[in-house]
Amino acid sequence: MTQTQWQLDGGLGLDHLAQKPCHPIDPGPDEVRVRMTALSLNFRDTLIVHGMYGGKQPLPLTPLSDGAGVVEAVGENVRDLKVGDRVSGVFHQGWQAGPPDRERLSHALGAGETPGLASYWRVFPALGLVKTPDYLSDLEAATLPCAALTAWAALVEDCPAKPGECVLIEGTGGVSIFALQIAHAMGLRTLITSSSDEKLERARALGADETINYKTNPQWSKNVRDLTDGRGVDHVIEVGGAGTLEQALRSIRIGGRIASIGVLSGIKTDLTLPLLFMQHAHIQGISVGSRDMQINMNRFFSHHQIRPVLDERTFSYPELPQSYQHMISRKHFGKIAISID
Repeated sequence: MTQTQWQLDGGLGLDHLAQKPCHPIDPGPDEVRVRMTALSLNFRDTLIVHGMYGGKQPLPLTPLSDGAGVVEAVGENVRDLKVGDRVSGVFHQGWQAGPPDRERLSHALGAGETPGLASYWRVFPALGLVKTPDYLSDLEAATLPCAALTAWAALVEDCPAKPGECVLIEGTGGVSIFALQIAHAMGLRTLITSSSDEKLERARALGADETINYKTNPQWSKNVRDLTDGRGVDHVIEVGGAGTLEQALRSIRIGGRIASIGVLSGIKTDLTLPLLFMQHAHIQGISVGSRDMQINMNRFFSHHQIRPVLDERTFSYPELPQSYQHMISRKHFGKIAISID
């Protein structure tokens, strides 16, 4: 294979994604060079390539935040990683631990001045990596840094749930399926929505207790109330954004929590404000998580032997633009993965 990196150059849109030659760079002190072997897509990546994420992106830009690979070289002072170790990247390269702040959130992979992982090689700060759990393949590990950690933060770190509580999960994309797996392992009661009965059936096979087709039940908060004897759920994994937030507010119990994560149905909404304070609602914005959170999540996944759900189609590295098109079509279930080898 010709060793390349994908770059968005000369304009916005998938037509401007092109492969450019790349060469291995020797890591400096406290750095590690990784040969990337697997990547995965997030909805965020489609927003970036179309110029709809956080303002205008500086070009050229190497996209994608999620990937895994093998350590190929280490610089001076690196003690915890060695050549041959299997690793995955940390989404927020500058957020090691503690609460988020502007500086810690300013080095997210694949946006702004921080190049992404769609490259045959990548040099990282040693603290920008975590080891891959032994039981996972590189393709599986490549799905964890953004979607899985976002779901983990929503249920464990930022909006901690307790066994026996009830969570409503919107959709069957990457974050949502990880949230279902985590919630099931935690002993939570899970309700999940989708526009596809086939996807809802697959969600049941993964442990969902109740399913709701939001296409045939557009006022699905009523279904949620019926399924919870009028009380409402304790938590909502809110990935829809503008088109779903009000229904999410109508679905929670008094004092319930909404983890606001995605904007699949839009970024601006006219919110009925009395719903917010009459429900005593807690709305927590989630921006993935820290390296420490990722390490905690990997331990949990290893203990419960949770395997990421990969979409039935895996793309090859030259098919990266087609993988974007597959995500935009919303025909996938679980995570879309790209194999570099």
